[in-house]
Amino acid sequence: MSDEITVEVFNHLVTLAALELDKTQATYLRHELNQQLKAIHELEAIPLEVDMPITAHGVPYPLERSPQLRADEWRPFSNPDEILAQAPEVADHLIVVPDIPHEKLD
Repeated sequence: MSDEITVEVFNHLVTLAALELDKTQATYLRHELNQQLKAIHELEAIPLEVDMPITAHGVPYPLERSPQLRADEWRPFSNPDEILAQAPEVADHLIVVPDIPHEKLD
């Protein structure tokens, strides 16, 4: 993998994401993405033991100390109109999401 996102690759990603960026925004965003990529490469270079357990926050959290997961059950919201009132567009009590133009890729 390259150590830098080139202008060509960045422009391709901008096109795929259907973003409209001016030159200043594009330069800034590409720089920020490259900084993040650099940080990822630095993290990858840290030597880790093969048998190191995976943790979400850097400290051991064994299963016997983990709280039991709650049941995944649907609970209706008491006032859905409150949420719908915040949406830019609503039709038939559903939030309208704008269509995103798609291109068929070869």
